[in-house]
Amino acid sequence: MTISLGDKVPEGILMKMGAEGPQPLPTSELFSGKTVALVSVPGAFTPTCSARHLPGYVEKAGELAAKGIDTIACMAVNDVFVMHAWGKDQGTGDAILMLGDGNGDYAKALGLEMDATGFGMGLRGQRFSMVVTDGVVTQLNIEDPGAFHVSSVEHMLNSL
Repeated sequence: MTISLGDKVPEGILMKMGAEGPQPLPTSELFSGKTVALVSVPGAFTPTCSARHLPGYVEKAGELAAKGIDTIACMAVNDVFVMHAWGKDQGTGDAILMLGDGNGDYAKALGLEMDATGFGMGLRGQRFSMVVTDGVVTQLNIEDPGAFHVSSVEHMLNSL
């Protein structure tokens, strides 16, 4: 079942890169007591994700913070090493928390997985964005296949 507006996010583990290497990040720790903008892309280093999706969130991170977003997190069904390298490539710095959902378990728990085997990419997460306030989905923007509109930073900012 797909997550919906007003739902509590499921428990899960994502991976982040720390000073000592890969570290698990329980979603309870990510979402509890904060307002988080979670952005999901089908894959690091892919064209739309690298040219438009992530760069918009990097560019407008300050505007999101001014509207009450405590953390901006970008998730993809890629390993944490790829997400870390992509963050460096995109200049995310401390503005965006880059999270690996290596096996797609969290995308599946959200009901937002997709089958990209026809493109040689395996199972992935759909393109979406959401705002999670203290563990509850308060904004949910799921893209139609191949589209990039409602998950953009501009759409999120206009909806906050």
